[in-house]
Amino acid sequence: MASQGNKTLHKGIPQIKDAFVIIVKTEWNKHIVDELEKGAINTLKQQNIPCKTLIVPGAVEIPFAVKAYAENSKQKADAFIAFGCVIKGDTPHFDYVCKAVTDGIVSLNMILNTPTIFGVLTVNDEQQALERIGGAHGHKGEEAAVTAIKMIALNRKLKK
Repeated sequence: MASQGNKTLHKGIPQIKDAFVIIVKTEWNKHIVDELEKGAINTLKQQNIPCKTLIVPGAVEIPFAVKAYAENSKQKADAFIAFGCVIKGDTPHFDYVCKAVTDGIVSLNMILNTPTIFGVLTVNDEQQALERIGGAHGHKGEEAAVTAIKMIALNRKLKK
């Protein structure tokens, strides 16, 4: 059984200045992913942190977009947030996609000096996804933004 969300995550959000966040989101399950993005953007705006969104076809493409942005963009990101929604179907495709995007994001966190936050929902059905965009399990978009803020603060502290 999944937890009801991190009840303490929104406590002690550090105040950071001059931060910039890149959100990478998928086209698949747009109605859910757009809500994740909205929650993150609202949370970032409350903290006066600007962001930009990149759109990719599917979850497997998220790591490429993050790495390409990190290597090629003139505006440096202080954190990346990856949003997608993979819903289990009748084939093993779900398992392959979930593993690929998870491994990709973990790899990014090992090679980049910029945190990449895992905001990809991996659920059995649409109802479980809906419960994670403001339902019984909180709002994973908001949680991802708070995590990004906390990781930016930690990263800056460690670089001093």
